[in-house]
Amino acid sequence: MSLTDSIPNNVDLSSDRKLLRALEKWQPNFISWWRDMGPVGFQEDQIWLRTAVSVESSGWAHYDYVKMPDYRWGIFLTPNDGNAKIGFGDEKGRDSWDEVPGEMRASLRRIIVTQADTEPASVEQQRLLGRTAPSLYDLRNLFQVNVEEGRHLWAMVHLLHQYFGRDGREEAESLLERRSGDVDKPRILSTFNETTDEWLSFFMFTMFTDRDGKYQLSALSESGFDPLARCTQFMLTEEAFHLSVGEQGVGRVVRQAAKRTAQDSNGDARAHGAIDLQTIQKYINFWFSSAVELFGGEISTNAADYFAMGLKGRHHEQKKYDEHRGLNQIYTMPILDGGRLSSKEVPLRNAMNEVLRDEYVADCERACRRWNKVIAEEGVDFELKIPSRRFNRSMGMYAESAFDLNGDVITREEFEAKRDSWLPTAEDRAYVRSLMTPSYGPGEFASWIAPPRKGIKGKAIDFEYCKAGSPESPLWSEAAE
Repeated sequence: MSLTDSIPNNVDLSSDRKLLRALEKWQPNFISWWRDMGPVGFQEDQIWLRTAVSVESSGWAHYDYVKMPDYRWGIFLTPNDGNAKIGFGDEKGRDSWDEVPGEMRASLRRIIVTQADTEPASVEQQRLLGRTAPSLYDLRNLFQVNVEEGRHLWAMVHLLHQYFGRDGREEAESLLERRSGDVDKPRILSTFNETTDEWLSFFMFTMFTDRDGKYQLSALSESGFDPLARCTQFMLTEEAFHLSVGEQGVGRVVRQAAKRTAQDSNGDARAHGAIDLQTIQKYINFWFSSAVELFGGEISTNAADYFAMGLKGRHHEQKKYDEHRGLNQIYTMPILDGGRLSSKEVPLRNAMNEVLRDEYVADCERACRRWNKVIAEEGVDFELKIPSRRFNRSMGMYAESAFDLNGDVITREEFEAKRDSWLPTAEDRAYVRSLMTPSYGPGEFASWIAPPRKGIKGKAIDFEYCKAGSPESPLWSEAAE
């Protein structure tokens, strides 16, 4: 590990002066992007963050106060044992590639750029949330997610610079030029152009959208292109925290909703400044149906090609599966035929997106069962549900038809008649935004969210996770008091 270099890394950057100069040239552009598009109003504050100091599980993170622009972003890959083999597809059993095979150059660049584009996009989507944080605990978690998304961008940019020449350098510059939600230069994937202007959406985003990231990274973590596999393996370590912020954040909103519902004689959580369970369900329906599309089309020749080439596998390819070529196997999926759902058998390789989506849906349903336990603990008769993957789709084979929450075929007219009961209305969103007032006192929490069970890394819940650094900080008035 070289932690004192201009770019912290464990890839021996100092031995490749050309690559080091290229990344040092990109670095100030990244910092400029961070200051322009990163968290607004908190750049000079002291945030209690973890920073990678090692890739080993026993000590890969160091906790301390740091200003976010001074965060030690860097490039970290899991160690190379020199014996990596391609674990799936037509190339199974051969040595992994340390360089990009010429015939796979376009496919690999597309995979890396698409993944890379999601990282700065989420920071841009969340840049205003600090001003309405429900607690210092949540504010710190938001910023931890943000800086780690920045480091994940560095991981992808390193691959682009080292292995793709001028094309890679141009792609790296474009990553800092696109903007989430911009009409002229939007982010590549539609979910990363969605508005995330309040904290319920932030928790839903980290629960559902970042969870897609988990499965995409997992599918790449055993890639035959060894540098990609090694960097995504380390990214998964940090991604787990992002998922916990989302799942536990939604759970805390659910707990407060259930608690206030039980306390009110009319079961009205809103009367007590909480978000009602019905509105939470609508947000689940929206964010799940948005995130589930990130896996791509149900039948995909690209997915088949990536698997065949050994570039992108399945979740836990080596742990979960005995057969790794995917030949002469089928996958049965529901299709729409003449207005009715029926089953269709497709070659397994062409259904790799759907195989990955199966894992994702099951994971979301597991989290939902935990939320329902929270509701039951408060004595409220209500169950949250994950909608069908066919609900509210705008791409893939289900996009041209309408489905209800259970995935049954309905007419477009029936869908529109039910829309306001299934998806957040303008009034729902306005109500949620009306609750977004900051709580910056140590140990204070907004009325709409329950405190966590414990603090971070052994610290108390009322620890001062964020400290004002200047009079311009939103935290300054709290610090002055």
